Amino acid sequence: MSHTVTFTLDAAGRAAGLRVPGLTLTAVAGPAKRKSFGGAGLRTLVGSGSGADVLVPDDTVSAAHAELLFDEQGLRVVDLGSRNGTFIGARRVQEAWLASGDELRLGKTVLRLTLTTAQPLPVGARTSFGQLLGESLPMRLVYDQLARLAAHDTTVLIEGETGTGKELAADALVTEGSRREGPVVVVDCRALSESLVESELFGHARGAFTGALKDHVGAFERAHQGTLVLDEVGELPKAVQPKLLGVLERREVLPLGAVEVRPFDVRVIATTHRHLETELNAGRFRADLFFRLAVGRVRLPPLRERPEDVPLLVAHFLGQLGPGEPLAPDVLKQLHRAQYPGNVRELRNAVHRARLGVALSPSAPATMPSGASLDLPFWPQKERAIADYEKDYLVRLLSAAKGNIAEAARLSGISRVHLYGLLRLRGLH
Repeated sequence: MSHTVTFTLDAAGRAAGLRVPGLTLTAVAGPAKRKSFGGAGLRTLVGSGSGADVLVPDDTVSAAHAELLFDEQGLRVVDLGSRNGTFIGARRVQEAWLASGDELRLGKTVLRLTLTTAQPLPVGARTSFGQLLGESLPMRLVYDQLARLAAHDTTVLIEGETGTGKELAADALVTEGSRREGPVVVVDCRALSESLVESELFGHARGAFTGALKDHVGAFERAHQGTLVLDEVGELPKAVQPKLLGVLERREVLPLGAVEVRPFDVRVIATTHRHLETELNAGRFRADLFFRLAVGRVRLPPLRERPEDVPLLVAHFLGQLGPGEPLAPDVLKQLHRAQYPGNVRELRNAVHRARLGVALSPSAPATMPSGASLDLPFWPQKERAIADYEKDYLVRLLSAAKGNIAEAARLSGISRVHLYGLLRLRGLH
């Protein structure tokens, strides 16, 4: 019996659906002994937090302890920076392949895995959703998720590396949803100092603090009967997180210096490039806030996981630029084959530069730093690599734009607000 993800094909040879093995986890030791849990499709989050797919009632298990991931090679477990580790038998693992009958130890709990016959998972045929574009299987799975979530007012967490299109996914949820006629308020959590973030989110009354010369209506109230987008919510200061959680739970806000609470009716969409399970296990993000935001959860795949979409995206970006000289075949070939650590945003910038006749190689954005070590955990290394890449990219960008922020925003495809936030985040402004 195969315990890997398999594909069904349509007449054109394109993946039309998936078959995903069934997964049952039975507690053979620990507080939940003899209790069984079912898996959750391609990705199953195991932990003690209330939003985990497999909720283990064990205080030695982290809120988001580990993920079980199916793909065409089989099933693997990834530890999410848990405080007590993930073990297969006596061996502690960061990431490992699993087989039916294996036993995972998380804290005091031991879970025995049973894999069963694969079940079909249909995949929609659409090749776009809002402004998101791509006909690869990973993107069509994303479109299916977004379509289901757009039909409801569920709070949604959109995850993905820089440049994968998180803001486009958020916009699509708005335009395809029932609140499309309501206000849309975007708060960039990177661009606000800790002293101002509460005022921006919750508002303040005149005289609430030095410099508060008049009342300020916060983002929650401005978004009433519409949508509030918390962009890069992983950057939110730790001190503000419990207050945000309280506002989300009560659906009412108390502006700084005010005496009366004000109810609101808002759908919340949050985005982040960070791996928040690792952040919460490291104590930098609250577990209860994470699960409150991740009622609906969408992960946008990086471009390296959907290379078949690159020619389609190149053609799309060239079309957006309007009439012009066609690109030489060798330039197109280079665009199709290049690596884009900055994902779709970097690809769009490369296409723009190619249309302007700028040589791609010398002016290409920085590549992701190498030098990964097997002696250190995966996620902290990944975060450092992303931070180094972003700083290198921004330094080159400012140099190319001769320090002009407006020109840098145009070249990079990043809004000025986001660009200022990135520059401050990386110590360049």
